[in-house]
Amino acid sequence: MDSTEKKPKTMKLSLIISLILSIAIIILILFFTIDAETLEYLSTQQIRYEFFFAAMGINVIYWILWGIRLRILSNAINKNVNISMWESTKIIIANLFLANITPSMAGGEPVRIYLLSKNGLSVGSATASVLGERLLDAIFILLCVPFAFLIFRGHIEVGVLKVGLTIAIAIFILAVIVFAYALKNPKKTKSFLIFLSNKISRFSRKKDSESARIERISSGVDDFHDSMIFFLSTGKKAFIKAGIVTAVFWITGWIVPILILMGLGLKPFIIESCAAQVLLIIIVMMPTTPGSAGVTEGSTAILYSVFIGSSLVGIFVILFRFITYHMGLIVGAIFQYRIFKSVASFSLDVIKKQK
Repeated sequence: MDSTEKKPKTMKLSLIISLILSIAIIILILFFTIDAETLEYLSTQQIRYEFFFAAMGINVIYWILWGIRLRILSNAINKNVNISMWESTKIIIANLFLANITPSMAGGEPVRIYLLSKNGLSVGSATASVLGERLLDAIFILLCVPFAFLIFRGHIEVGVLKVGLTIAIAIFILAVIVFAYALKNPKKTKSFLIFLSNKISRFSRKKDSESARIERISSGVDDFHDSMIFFLSTGKKAFIKAGIVTAVFWITGWIVPILILMGLGLKPFIIESCAAQVLLIIIVMMPTTPGSAGVTEGSTAILYSVFIGSSLVGIFVILFRFITYHMGLIVGAIFQYRIFKSVASFSLDVIKKQK
């Protein structure tokens, strides 16, 4: 079996695993949380379905804001490239499918890099735009972490969750340190990547010449380094603008669970819900299961049960995950199919061919 046959099978397996984990954990949560109080509440309380539809609309706005940020960063790198609002939004939506079936949403990044390079950016510049997004996300979330811990102080009683949050924050900080080191020492970064590439190439069936691999790595690191230096110097205006959009982008996403709570006839718990979302993002960013499926559902149930109680938390998790996860999976698959003519055809090899 060649690599082209393996990739679709691997992707299908990731999709199946993520869906099974998501559904299985939701069923478990429902089994342990639905009781007589739940049924009585649902039969007597007026459910406001318009809030659920509003939450779906806000989720689409969240995607559009993500597209705006990507457009700001990408167009700032190369003044000769002008990626339209619609194009950047399409790139974001197309990346949702792979992002939702890979740990830490890492699968969506190659899609964004490829589609940006297809729109005129070099691979290094496209990579800088995407990693610039990650850096802005890390900075914003790390700034919000003290607020989240202050709100949940004394409420996080599950040992596994405490350990998970500690590890996740450590990974966040380590990633920022590695990023800064790579930016400051491009020559050492090249040497490490070339060393890593030589080791990996021994197990690869597709044999590239050593000189071709070195040239590709050197060119990519140089493009990335120059682009990031640009963001921190002459392009800092665009970087700051993207940072403001980052804050609006995340806060918009946090409106979704608030609307779901209101649709269920509950208090919106605005402050508590935003704090829960910060902690949830840190957990989701950890490289665990495909799309953090199962982990996200369980963590959401634990965090939100603190202020909405256990009887309705299962219903909340179903609605929250459908809008923020399954909806993105479905729409992302449609857009990826329209762009690549197959949901399972995308591969990093496509990026290499651009060089």
